[in-house]
Amino acid sequence: MEVNKTYNENCLDTMARMEDNFIDLTVTSPPYDNLRNYKGFEFDWQKVIKELYRTTKNGGVVVWIVGDATIKASETGTSFRQALYAIECGFNLHDTMIYEKSGVMPSRNRYCQMFEYMFVLSKGKPKTTNLLKDRKNNWAGTKTFSNITSRQKDGTLKKKAQKEINDFGMRFNIWRVVNGNGFGQKDKIAYKHPATFPEQLANDHIVSWSNENDLIYDPFMGSGTTAKMAKLNNRNWIGSEISKDYCDIIKERLLNKPKDKQITIFDQIEEQKETK
Repeated sequence: MEVNKTYNENCLDTMARMEDNFIDLTVTSPPYDNLRNYKGFEFDWQKVIKELYRTTKNGGVVVWIVGDATIKASETGTSFRQALYAIECGFNLHDTMIYEKSGVMPSRNRYCQMFEYMFVLSKGKPKTTNLLKDRKNNWAGTKTFSNITSRQKDGTLKKKAQKEINDFGMRFNIWRVVNGNGFGQKDKIAYKHPATFPEQLANDHIVSWSNENDLIYDPFMGSGTTAKMAKLNNRNWIGSEISKDYCDIIKERLLNKPKDKQITIFDQIEEQKETK
């Protein structure tokens, strides 16, 4: 199968041509609960998850980013049903992460809904874990407490050695990503899609769960963000997108000259400051 290509078709047709154990990493945000109008297209998420399990390599990862609609005063719970079905298919639920959005609208009768789930599904133990260490430690340069102990299997306590605290620690599994108002994408054409996927989010998952030259897949390519960030990070990629209009957006985005550096959350914050 040709890589570094968007297939204008149903993702089930794309995956049907893939061999078993073919994909290193899938990063996708599938449509859910009909919250957006995707030109009338719908998908069978059970068949998609089952095919993703077959085509994912042993040790590979699927990052499945979803939320829930609220219908008749009740959240649908679609996200949890999808995660539980993935476990039934054989995936491990390696981590349940949170994507905290910056641009949210207030609600009249409940707290603002400002997050989506990021289910990190692995086929066995993940073979790649390049966990990001960009959380600034307030106690950097000092040492850990001298009285910290850990309980052993026999119930006794063992004193831990003191260690110097590094400048930066491992990121937590709640990621706040600037989105909306033109901050989620570097390419204005991407906003022709009704629900753009933030570049920073795709970038950080690609870096975390894959290595250079690995194969990245997005079964719901949308405006092509996963492909763009895979390309910028020297990964191969494949995308499926059923809409011809969105495929044209992807083509134009990928023809644009890539930025000379990866975007970071700090770049996005500076952009916000400049517009105020």
